Amino acid sequence: MWSIEELREKIVFTLLLILVFRFGAHVVIPGIDPNKISAAAAQTQNNGLLGMFDTFAGGAFSQAGILALGVMPYISASIFMQLATVLVPQLQKIQKEGSSGQKKINQITRYLTVIVTAFQAVAYISLLKSPTYAVALIPAYQPYFFVSTLFVLTAGSLFVMWLGEKIQDKGLGNGISIIIMIGILSSLPQAVIQEFQSKQVKGGGGLLIFLIEIAFYIGINMALVLLVEGVRKVPVIYAKQLMGNKQVGGARQFLPLKVNAAGVMPIIFAQAIMFLPTLVSFTDLDKEGSIANIFGDHTNGWYMLIYGGMTIAFTFLYTALIFNPKEMSEDLKRNNGFIPGVQPGKPTADYIGSIMDRITFPGAVALAIAGILPGFAQMLGVQQSFSYYFGGTSLLIMVAVILDTLQQIETHLLMRQYDGLMSGGARVHGRSHVGSGI
Repeated sequence: MWSIEELREKIVFTLLLILVFRFGAHVVIPGIDPNKISAAAAQTQNNGLLGMFDTFAGGAFSQAGILALGVMPYISASIFMQLATVLVPQLQKIQKEGSSGQKKINQITRYLTVIVTAFQAVAYISLLKSPTYAVALIPAYQPYFFVSTLFVLTAGSLFVMWLGEKIQDKGLGNGISIIIMIGILSSLPQAVIQEFQSKQVKGGGGLLIFLIEIAFYIGINMALVLLVEGVRKVPVIYAKQLMGNKQVGGARQFLPLKVNAAGVMPIIFAQAIMFLPTLVSFTDLDKEGSIANIFGDHTNGWYMLIYGGMTIAFTFLYTALIFNPKEMSEDLKRNNGFIPGVQPGKPTADYIGSIMDRITFPGAVALAIAGILPGFAQMLGVQQSFSYYFGGTSLLIMVAVILDTLQQIETHLLMRQYDGLMSGGARVHGRSHVGSGI
């Protein structure tokens, strides 16, 4: 990789911006004493949904950092714009204008990010003023705290969004996805160390349990790679054509239909919907039976049931929004391609749609199981901080983004006649659309 100057510059530039992001995550909001925040941070990290939000922000959420809201407001705005471009005809028309239309959509998304960040900042300020964080507030700064924090958090999220766009333009991989992945990975070493220390207390048997947990963790990673990469190959034959003195076409190819076409979006949708009532009850973290407590406990039966059901429902919904069998059928017909034994046109669209329905259901169930696996891991004795990495959004995003980044590196190497990343001629088959989807 380092022998290619362009690739080396992209990697170095990406690493430098990641370093800037990690530095910003440790800068505390004005008006808060960082020496008195450790107890409040531990309580926030031990809460289910708030702990997950903290994982995405790279620890800045619990530590009251200036980048506490991270890139999540931008993701929420992007999700809304993705749905709006499907449902609103005017936005569909803008999107079809090519690069100029995409610039307009991106600009609208940025404006929407400011609005979403402001709303989330108000909710976060209410958390900082709750009894959990009250001890860390500096009394002399209280008259200015609300306004300054609102501006600081909004500017922080926009800065993270800008970092992601710069990585996308001049770095390697999808910038926003890379930032989310780094935020998630930043807590992994500490989580593994805490898990190891907790098992050491139990003696020799505890070490064996820790090794079994690591083995299960590696197995779950492998299963998620299969889920991300799994495809159903539909055979397609292209008719032969004469172009001059040459005969082209007639080749037998495959139409790859993803088992998990929706990527991590259904899990993100489900968590975003479940996070909304939690925003209202930030100050009820200590109340037993409150919405924040139910949705904040990964081992709660109601949490697992609602989360799993919403993940399955959103998988079908999002797949229906992004997957268009009719358009695929028309593309095949336009390129003189057909599926053996199926008539072109509507029969082909119905055939592709029926296959997609059949493979989407097991993919949706697998996503739902991956989403609630951290709860089962916690019930089996895994520390909460480490249980987040046994499935759910965090592990899925890590797997998808790493595969996508590896694929981009592989493309740079293959363009210059290198063997690739893997020895023995193996190839990395990543999902470029998953990274952009996140």
